[in-house]
Amino acid sequence: MAHFRSNYERAEAASPGSAEGLPNWDLTDLYPDPDSPELAAELDRAAADAKSFAQTYQGKIASLSGKDLAAAISAYEQLDERLSKAMSYAGLVYAGDNEDPEIGKFYQGITERVNGITTDLIFFTLELNRIEEFDLKQKLGDPALAHYAPWIATARLFRPHILSDEAERLLHERHVTGAGAWCRLFDQTIAAMRFPINGEELPVSDALNLLSDPDQAKRKAAGEAIGAGFDKQIRTFALITSTLAKDKQIDDKWRSYNRPVSSRNLSNQIEDEVVDALATAVKASYGDLSHRYYRLKARWLNSASDGADSKDVPVLRYYDRNAPLPGDPDRHFSWGEAKGLVLEAYGAFSPRLASVGQRFFDNPWIDAPVRPGKQSGAFAHPVVPSAHPYLLLNYHGKARDVMTLAHELGHGVHQVLAGPQGHLMSNTPLTLAETASVFGEMLTFRALLARTETEAERRFLLASKVEDMLNTVVRQTAFYDFETRVHDARREGELTAEQLGEIWLAVQRESLGPSLSFDEGYRHFWAYIPHFIHTPFYVYAYAFGDCLVNALYAVYQQGDPGFAERYLDMLAAGGTKTHHELLAPFGLNAADPAFWQKGLGIIGGFIGELERLG
Repeated sequence: MAHFRSNYERAEAASPGSAEGLPNWDLTDLYPDPDSPELAAELDRAAADAKSFAQTYQGKIASLSGKDLAAAISAYEQLDERLSKAMSYAGLVYAGDNEDPEIGKFYQGITERVNGITTDLIFFTLELNRIEEFDLKQKLGDPALAHYAPWIATARLFRPHILSDEAERLLHERHVTGAGAWCRLFDQTIAAMRFPINGEELPVSDALNLLSDPDQAKRKAAGEAIGAGFDKQIRTFALITSTLAKDKQIDDKWRSYNRPVSSRNLSNQIEDEVVDALATAVKASYGDLSHRYYRLKARWLNSASDGADSKDVPVLRYYDRNAPLPGDPDRHFSWGEAKGLVLEAYGAFSPRLASVGQRFFDNPWIDAPVRPGKQSGAFAHPVVPSAHPYLLLNYHGKARDVMTLAHELGHGVHQVLAGPQGHLMSNTPLTLAETASVFGEMLTFRALLARTETEAERRFLLASKVEDMLNTVVRQTAFYDFETRVHDARREGELTAEQLGEIWLAVQRESLGPSLSFDEGYRHFWAYIPHFIHTPFYVYAYAFGDCLVNALYAVYQQGDPGFAERYLDMLAAGGTKTHHELLAPFGLNAADPAFWQKGLGIIGGFIGELERLG
């Protein structure tokens, strides 16, 4: 699965001509082109192999010996990897241009073809889940099968929630015309939207970028244009959101999940109670973190405004939340500078980390320019271990873009290091997948902070980092709260755009505090957040990852000489260990409520330093 970086949280400012010298990815490492005979032949072979696999093993999994079951899993892994490679290729081509109808048709065609092929494979994990525990334990005595024990354990987490073979097959086949089709409608609608701002018709990515422009008039124009643009399309987005929430509700009911978030937690291999503890801790910290910081920022911006009345309670308009601080030089970073900063920061921590990162620049694995139709935001896609990851960015040359590069490169390095675990066991649960990315950001931030020479430089950099951390921890937890309320409300009937807007505004006011001023133009800003559509309840993984990294970094700062190697071992483990097992070598436990306070305390400490710097 691709790990998406939130463009709406990065809010990079557009920079004319920034595409100069930026790298484009080359997808021919996967297939020569969408019409290539190689891709067609691959799918034909996979279709034949899937039917042969079903003829060989269907109805027989429980009776296989440990050695034979291992052979079956190995064959399944190779087949699934080939299909995943084709699906990844189609997804990357589509991410490069969501607007071209021929590309959209290609993407849908591959999706339908792969979906049809994998229908013949559904039986495998279903039968694996129906093996009795005692019998499975006996089979795992074989060393060949023991190798796959982590994957088997993960697959069997869903054992209480599987349906009959017929029901599973029906749901699988209908996905492309159900939830998958609604997701595609969302993507295409977003990609086609244009926002009239200062005489230009801007796509959503560029419009959002203007929300961090130094000129308040531009920010205001962008905020109002975004609100008006989504207002025109809001019935479509409300229908997509409400329909997918109902679709999930039906699925959860049939599968006997207790709560809307439970299936996501299970796939993340994390207990409901741990996620509850995270959300409770963050929400309890709203006053000490986001409310406190935005009160400080409102004072800074209002003090810099002409005619500001010091007796008035300063407020921030919603379109000023990501505004640069007064006096911020808003410097531009060339691609070469960004690359050098990130690799130097990685190398100071671990030469091996930097060496793996260098491969992304030495090869055409990154797509950085902003262009019409390209998917907004940023992501790292692992593809498959037999190939390599790809990174998508929308690079504008701002400091936040440098941090986004550090973030996505962290994902990419993680995916490379975990690759030797094999296709089935290299994928990391979302909560831990965000660890490497956020840690890469922290390394880069600390390197930049060490270079500051004046209090003013330090203040600007600290403020930028605090805002990123608030966006990652507070905002994403608020998004999680929004999703929870939306899915709970959907039980009472279809949700209108007005209802969704009310839930959105209530959550924003609670999380961001009284220093933020929202008007009707902000009511529909929930509509462009892709995580709500593509991966429900994904968002808390960002908060989990940020707090986890803060706690990890505190251990690193204690000077343990073996930390870097243990950290790299953690990344290389991929999906073979739980969060309990991965954190134990560092003396950390995410089930301990005090764990979250450590991470939140780092953010509070930065805000305290900003208050002292004035």
